[in-house]
Amino acid sequence: MNFLPINIRISDAKILIIGGGKVATHKATILSRFTDMATVIAPEVSDGIKALPFHWEERPFSVTDLEGVTLLFVCTGDHQLNHQIHQVARQRGILTSVCDSPDECDFTSPAIYRNGDLTISVASDSKDVKRSIRVRDSIKELIEHDSIQID
Repeated sequence: MNFLPINIRISDAKILIIGGGKVATHKATILSRFTDMATVIAPEVSDGIKALPFHWEERPFSVTDLEGVTLLFVCTGDHQLNHQIHQVARQRGILTSVCDSPDECDFTSPAIYRNGDLTISVASDSKDVKRSIRVRDSIKELIEHDSIQID
């Protein structure tokens, strides 16, 4: 296993998502279940992102955007740009998830089930994401149909 399953306090974190397409929208949608404090930067931002409670800017990424960032999701459609952003973020000690390259990730996003204060995450080191989702969905089914009591 390459990743340690942990929970990170994000209440005071400066979270940045670089990219505005399908993958960025997916990551932003998941993130919006936990915070309304994130910024999205991309030359074009999807309507799905615009509907979320985040600040967004339609413009190209600039290295100065990384100032003060705690948690970074790099989700552009340009693999080379993603790699370059990751390199700069690494030099600055910013925890980064490069959405098209698990080998460059400092963290990954697990399949998450949340019910009130209970959060269950299932991960596979980004090796079998579909299996993680199936397991998460099975857990959700058990909890929501009273097969497992969470009180």
